[in-house]
Amino acid sequence: MLQQTQVKTVLAYWERWMRRFPTIQSLAKAKPDEVLKLWEGLGYYTRARNLQKTAKILVEQHNGKFPEGFSEILALPGIGRYTAGAISSIAFNQAAPILDGNVIRVLTRLFGIKGDPGGTSTNARLWALAEGLVRLASKAGVAGDRQCSSFNQALMELGALVCTPAQPKCPLCPIIAQCVAQRTGQVKSLPNLRRRMPSTARRFVAVVAESRGRFLVRQRPVGGINAQFWEFPNIELTPNSPPLNETARTILNVTPIVLRPLCVIKHTITRYRITLDAYHASVKRSPRRTVDGGHWLTWDELQPLPFTSAHRKILKVMAPMRAR
Repeated sequence: MLQQTQVKTVLAYWERWMRRFPTIQSLAKAKPDEVLKLWEGLGYYTRARNLQKTAKILVEQHNGKFPEGFSEILALPGIGRYTAGAISSIAFNQAAPILDGNVIRVLTRLFGIKGDPGGTSTNARLWALAEGLVRLASKAGVAGDRQCSSFNQALMELGALVCTPAQPKCPLCPIIAQCVAQRTGQVKSLPNLRRRMPSTARRFVAVVAESRGRFLVRQRPVGGINAQFWEFPNIELTPNSPPLNETARTILNVTPIVLRPLCVIKHTITRYRITLDAYHASVKRSPRRTVDGGHWLTWDELQPLPFTSAHRKILKVMAPMRAR
């Protein structure tokens, strides 16, 4: 949950998740829709699917116990070198290196490394430094100490709280005397990160089609973005898109009786700045039939389904209207 997400955002999700899935076995047996529903709003939903895949592997191949070996941990779904190193060192006190944004910032400044941390040679050098340091830490303690765990956590905390991206608190740094960037006036220029790609604006139209108290929704296909999440029928607009009524007919495969503005949702996915215009449409169609692979569901049937972040906001806008 903490991958790409701040602690303050994760806490409520973590507590709810652990109440529902207190054991690996309970997660392994859960329905995918329920897993995604509990993750709804956290984003990067592949993480939730990988968690359940991992739970099933642990039950089937490891007797329900999490492995302690670095290579076994690395082989689990969704776990890369950094996460495997963090688990190995923090949970099991092994001399495994970690390299996240905070650690990269500390090491590039400490050693005065000017290359792009994402470049092959510079990245390899940073991993080697991180491994060398945690191995030194493992030899510095006495029996029973958790030196590897403490060292890697301290390294991350140093980057998060002291060696920050902007306005670092250098006078508070315990290793200021060894810092090359501080000595040579390069603190602000390191790390030498590659420039981010410029943001791109995209616009979508979603239609909340209602017929006889049922709403048309569809589930996103496996393998794509937000796979298996539910959404209202929608389409991306282009400079050549037809007028709204015609666009709605394209989305629904039926002409709406009435089409009213519902809300405008703005959100961001990676470098895309997305505007979603949602409309409420009354249509004449039997709820027993589906349109374009969709499902006609009642308001109560929609509630337990996991919706993508933007479409969950549409549901919230609709809630007061349903209460009247």
